[in-house]
Amino acid sequence: MKIAVLTINKAGESIARKLKADFKNCAVMRLEKDEAKKVEKIFNDYDGLIFVSALGICARLISPFIKNKLMDPAVVCVDTAARFAISLLSGHEGGANALTYLVAGYLGAQPIITTGTEVHKKIILGIGCRRGINADKVKNAILSTLKKTQISLDKIRLIATIDLKKKEAGLIKACSELNLPLVFIPKEDIANFKSVSLSEVVKRYIGLDGVCEPVAILVGKKAKLICQKQAINGVTVAVAKEN
Repeated sequence: MKIAVLTINKAGESIARKLKADFKNCAVMRLEKDEAKKVEKIFNDYDGLIFVSALGICARLISPFIKNKLMDPAVVCVDTAARFAISLLSGHEGGANALTYLVAGYLGAQPIITTGTEVHKKIILGIGCRRGINADKVKNAILSTLKKTQISLDKIRLIATIDLKKKEAGLIKACSELNLPLVFIPKEDIANFKSVSLSEVVKRYIGLDGVCEPVAILVGKKAKLICQKQAINGVTVAVAKEN
């Protein structure tokens, strides 16, 4: 996805720099007043737009150029305090929902998704993996766990992992190919959570009891494990359901 991060004022510049460090092929642009033609070109040239601004400003800037959900880019809006990441336009077809989860994970913000089909999905997968894992192994572990639990792929709302995996290419690729949003949970949040299934390897290398079980529970609303850790070829998967 070709992404542009757009700032309106100086307050958003530090957030834009952080996003540029996390996203590949990301351009950062500063918008001044009365730049409708520039906004139109960006709107038509990029697959995803991340506005660091008030939601109202973002909506007014893009409104003249909106066509339909099959043609419009994904648009996400982040406030200048990086508290919320909001999926504004082309949530499903354009990928704004998935982009929102990524942005929120990178910034430690709260993702805001309002599309009905997304809101009613209640299954969350927590994943841990070895460094350098390839995408096929991750996909196989996910699909094997879903088969064991008799849960279809279209029931999954998102996948969660630890923030140390932000650059794990195989994991990111697997989630993208399965069209599943990926969320990163800060290590310090996981440290206060005791896993059901303890991992000596995880304890030795990153000082936590585990990864896949706590992230699956932490990212959900009143979520509970319905499948404990499954270890499959260097990948661990746990399944939680929101109540």
